[in-house]
Amino acid sequence: MSTANRVALVIPARFGSSRLPGKPLADLLGKPMVQWVFEKAQQVPSAHTVVVATDDQRIVDAVNAFGGKAVLTSKHHPSGTDRLVEVMGQVEADIYINLQGDEPLVRPSDVEQLAQGMLADPTVDVGTLYHAIEDEEAQNPNTVKVVLGQAGNALYFSRSPIPYPREGDKHPGFKKHVGVYAYRKRILEQYAQLPASALEQTEQLEQLRLLAAGLCIRAFEVEPTGPGVDTPECLEKVRAILEGKPYAPVSPLAQVKLLITDVDGVLTDGGIYYDATGECLKRFHVRDGLGMRLLEECGIRVAVLSGRDSPTLRKRVADLGIGLHAFGVKDKYAACLALMEQAGVTADQTACIGDDSIDLPAFAACGLSYAVADAPSYVKQHASGVLALAGGQGAVRELADAILTAHGRADVFNSAKGFHSVSGGAAQ
Repeated sequence: MSTANRVALVIPARFGSSRLPGKPLADLLGKPMVQWVFEKAQQVPSAHTVVVATDDQRIVDAVNAFGGKAVLTSKHHPSGTDRLVEVMGQVEADIYINLQGDEPLVRPSDVEQLAQGMLADPTVDVGTLYHAIEDEEAQNPNTVKVVLGQAGNALYFSRSPIPYPREGDKHPGFKKHVGVYAYRKRILEQYAQLPASALEQTEQLEQLRLLAAGLCIRAFEVEPTGPGVDTPECLEKVRAILEGKPYAPVSPLAQVKLLITDVDGVLTDGGIYYDATGECLKRFHVRDGLGMRLLEECGIRVAVLSGRDSPTLRKRVADLGIGLHAFGVKDKYAACLALMEQAGVTADQTACIGDDSIDLPAFAACGLSYAVADAPSYVKQHASGVLALAGGQGAVRELADAILTAHGRADVFNSAKGFHSVSGGAAQ
């Protein structure tokens, strides 16, 4: 029987997940998550068949229980695409759409648009989706960006913010890649033989293997999509959306017990001044100083970490009563671990703030990392978040206020009564 124009929707669903084990079976309003995705897939008009591809018998049993179709595949596939190749041997089709099993809010209309795009143009090897995003989201390396040619074909995918906005008034805007793929059968038949490219290994994006092989990936624009499920927090957010209830996310800053801050370019604007005697002078912002003291008064430790050392710096730290510090440090990774040990906290309970390449090891050591607004883009892309203020302009205070708010102590900076409760230890 001919498979021409036959579309199969395949839902890869691994049981193992480092952040949310058993994710496909997570309960959402009385149904396992994989059932939500399966039922959305069944609403795609062009789909001739829908199948779940899993590596675990428990998921097979759950799919069979709600009347779906499941295929048990190898546990050793490095990616969802490799799992799809195995499924191709059991499910006949001309076009295979890889629909992620952790996307219970997927819109059937988006998947239908992808299917119709593939059916309309047989020259397209692979299809995918994208939508526009704001500049701030584009800085997140976990958000994959795509740039397109005139025909809508992908030129490149990257974790970096591309295209770089050298001429801001001419920038076409950032586009977020949505990880839904449609493959022609002939492409999947070649996939296992395609070599992993250096680009794929560098960015850890499997679609770059396809581009490196010269294949055409056509991207279709959709409206911004709902969140997927990667963590327990994501699961709660999706559950609230399905219930039609407002979702109040728990800030990751709520668990912070130690803030480690760089000095030059963070507590200062990065400028270094020398007097006639060679003495180093620095300009600090009083609001940063008060923010650091407010954290300390609320039981959240502050540490000052600098690659330089000077009497000026030591005087500033002493004036603020900051007992945790490390000066003249070359290995900021090891220094952060030592400061955590002194404070009696873990990496997950530690946030750091930096502005330049020398701070990247600190970013790697700490659970949360923040770049000041004027940090280079290559530093921002490694940070958990980017602050609105520049170094020396109150950036540390901005983060301190956010931490205090997450801990339910915003009163100490936004009310007279709250500030009075800690004013005995306040300093600027």
